[in-house]
Formats: sequence, structure tokens, C-alpha cells
Amino acid sequence: MGHKSLVGIVGGGAWGTALGCLMAKKGQSVLLWARNEAVIADINQHQRNRLYLPDIPLDRALRATSRLEDLTRAEVLLLVCPAQYLRATASALSPFISAGVPLVICAKGIERESGALMSTVLAELLPHNPVAVLSGPNFAAEVARGLPAAATLATADESLGHRLVSIIGGPAFRPYYSPDIIGAQIGGAVKNVLAIACGMVAGLQLGENARAALITRGLAEMSRFGMALGARQETMTGLSGMGDLILTCMSGQSRNMSLGMALGEGRKMADILKERRSVAEGAASADVVQMLAAKAGVDMPIVDAVVDILHDRAQAANVVQNLLNRPFRHEGI
Repeated sequence: MGHKSLVGIVGGGAWGTALGCLMAKKGQSVLLWARNEAVIADINQHQRNRLYLPDIPLDRALRATSRLEDLTRAEVLLLVCPAQYLRATASALSPFISAGVPLVICAKGIERESGALMSTVLAELLPHNPVAVLSGPNFAAEVARGLPAAATLATADESLGHRLVSIIGGPAFRPYYSPDIIGAQIGGAVKNVLAIACGMVAGLQLGENARAALITRGLAEMSRFGMALGARQETMTGLSGMGDLILTCMSGQSRNMSLGMALGEGRKMADILKERRSVAEGAASADVVQMLAAKAGVDMPIVDAVVDILHDRAQAANVVQNLLNRPFRHEGI
């Protein structure tokens, strides 16, 4: 692809902008597609995205557009739109994408309507384009500032994987290649549900020991779930699994953690949502994770507990007490 290849980014939020910033600093030409005309004007006229990444200057090599057809020249496309909008976005993009152009999934989630992973959605709509997944413990603002970070870059084709690593990676952002495209998607889909549970532990003031125990047992649930869907164990304990889980469950920056804290303090889900512009991803993902786990015969008691609380079927304090009262068992289970 070379130094002057055009990288297309679909999605003008914080993560899409941060990735664009990362590659523009390396000398790549980057074209970012966004719906919001104010965001596009801010990027093109002021080298800023003040709506999603305030106070972070952007490189002039990063340009923005509202026209999907402008992405026709892109030699690689990073899909950073929210997971539940990927199907509609990929469908709209399909007339403008040449066969063979790699598609890098940068959104985290499982399609609620179908229970499909993002890679399955793309295989259905764009079967002639190789698919990769970029996922890891990454806060967008830190990546945009050039602070050190790492992620998993998964794709079935190892030569493509290494080529994408060279395009996306830089001195402070380290993608690690993996062939496990399924496993790389599981962590990002499940960790937000587990972060709600961690937030409840914080809201109930149960202490850091309890939070560490919940993260560890949550990782066991995530690993069982991932392996039932075809993931590799090492992926679940890697950057896109354990790494992302730790970041989301240990930081107050997480919307999922803050939602769980409010629930742990005894507030009702409906009252919390009235104060929020967007729903935390874990609240949107919990039902579909539970459904897929039941279908695969995987025991996920923490996910089950979160679902009960989100649907006002139980109080956070009672659910956490029930989790603590589960029978003692072998740690490997």
C-alpha cells in the first residue's frame, strides 16, 4: 500500500477520530466519513473534533466527508460506527467498495436482532472483502494524545494482518497480530456487561477485594462463552479479552461502570436513563449475550444477574448476595 495510501474511516466519534489522528501523524492520507456536518466542518476547518475529542489538535492529513462515495479510493477501511448500525452502514457502503479492500471492524458488540458477531454481518453483506478486527483496552482520548496503548489485530490471513499492523501501528500504539477473529470480538462484547456488575459492587461499597474477585470470575465466564463460540483461550486472556475487561472495570471513565454504580446505590434503571443521552453498551448487549450463552449451554451467572437488574426483576444488593451464596466449586469451572 505504501506511505501515501488512503485510509478510510467510517465513523466520526471519539474512536474513529483518534484512529484517524494516529495514522495521519504517521504520514498516511486519512479520509473520515461522518454523519454530523458540524463534526465534518470542525475537522476540515479547525483541525478539531470538539464534540467528541475536545482540546486535541488533529493533523491536517486527516480530512472529513459526509459522502460515502468519497471512500471509493480507500485501500483499507476502518469501520468505527456503533455495532448496532454496522449492518445498515455496510449496506450503504457496498456500492462504493471494491472487492479485496480490507475491512477492519473497530466497533464492539453483537447484533441484537440476529445474535451475529460483526464479522458475520460483514461476511453476509460484503463477502468479497477480507475482514479484520481491531480491539483492545483503548480509551480514545489517550490514543489521540499519543499515550502508549496496545490492541489485538485479528484476521485469518497472516500476511494481511501484518500489513494492517504496519498501517495502523506506531511508536505508541502497538497492535498484536492474532488469527482468532472470533475471540477478538468476544471480549469487547462481554466486558461492558461485566463492567456494570463491577459498578454495582462499587455502588454497594463492597470493597476492592470484591471487585477483583468479580473481574476474575467474569473473565472465567467470558472465556467459557468465547470458547463455546470458537475462540481461543489465549485470546480471552490477551489484550482484547482480559486487557479490555480490566480497563473497563477499573475506570470511572466507563459509562458501564457508572451505570452499575447508580444501580448499586439503589436507583431504578428508568430514572438513570432519563439523565443520559446514550445507553451504556453493556445494557444493550446483556440480553443477547445471555441468549447466546443459554443457546450454547454456557453458565454465566454474573451476566444473568446483570440482566435481572436491568429489567428490574431484582435489587442489586440481593443479586450480589445471591452470587456470593452460590455453592463453593473448583476454580477452573
